[in-house]
Amino acid sequence: MKFRRTRIVAVASAVALGLGACASGLTGTPESGKTLILSLNQTEEHPSYVALVAFGERLHEATDGRWDVQVYPNETLGAQQEVIQLVSDGSVDMAVASGTQLENLNLEFAVLNLPTTFHSIEHQMDVLSDPEIVGDLFASLEPDKSLTVLGGLTQGERNLYTVKGPIVEPSDLKGMKIRVQESDIAIDMINAMGGSATPMSFGEVYTALQSGVLDGAENNEVSYVTQKHNEVAKYVAFTRHLIGLDYMLINTDVYHGMSDEDRAIFDREWAETMRHHTQLWVEETAAAIASAEETGSKFNEVDQEAFREALSPVVEKYLTSEQDRKLYDEIQRKADQ
Repeated sequence: MKFRRTRIVAVASAVALGLGACASGLTGTPESGKTLILSLNQTEEHPSYVALVAFGERLHEATDGRWDVQVYPNETLGAQQEVIQLVSDGSVDMAVASGTQLENLNLEFAVLNLPTTFHSIEHQMDVLSDPEIVGDLFASLEPDKSLTVLGGLTQGERNLYTVKGPIVEPSDLKGMKIRVQESDIAIDMINAMGGSATPMSFGEVYTALQSGVLDGAENNEVSYVTQKHNEVAKYVAFTRHLIGLDYMLINTDVYHGMSDEDRAIFDREWAETMRHHTQLWVEETAAAIASAEETGSKFNEVDQEAFREALSPVVEKYLTSEQDRKLYDEIQRKADQ
């Protein structure tokens, strides 16, 4: 209880500091409009921050100032797990949260975080925008948690990068120690692809690659460059084994408390935000690849079918219910449309 009071005081202090920068203020109700407090764990330079600030500006204009969004980056309001609880109890209005965090609330979200679930970023965005596929899942946290999932922001295609290379097929990874996130799915994924999964804190990866403790890692191209891993691991294989995803959460009472007119505007501008963020992400990825190539990184295509076949047992392992299988199959059918 002491921790909870401390965190709420911290949130209130952070919000107060932001009042001067907010055009419409923080007063109001869902019925009349208000400034929505949004928590983000990325920096001001990240595509998510840029897209979400633009979201607030468009929303403010489209509702004649009734609604606005104040984005707090850099985990100012707390780490994701803490902020999700704050959105749930209404202390914070909105938050960006990783797929892993939502899996802790409903295991069915793991289906969207399995390797090969999405065939491309475009496929991913098409699925997230289709209520026939994800509508029930996105509303599943409303009754008990007061959390509504609006959609998501892509984390891009995750690929393998290694100190020695190139990697073309799974057998090329034999004996290689590859850094993964600390999750069962991630560990099984790398082992299935032929490597030796090595869970490790992200901040330790550069030194581990440089010293030979690791032979490689997996991530998107933006992180590969911004974390300077291109300095110590020059070979990037376009395995596209996973397309990462962050979710946008909003307090259910706030969302459903909007007037029909304002919620329609809000939904329209949120859909535009997903498109805008995807465009920014694609541009940022292209720039990261060009930057890495200039410093000597080498990118290559792989035997996609061989990697998909290697990852198939991992997918099957984590489709643990009939509902999981149904959701996964609907997502795959979307790719064929």
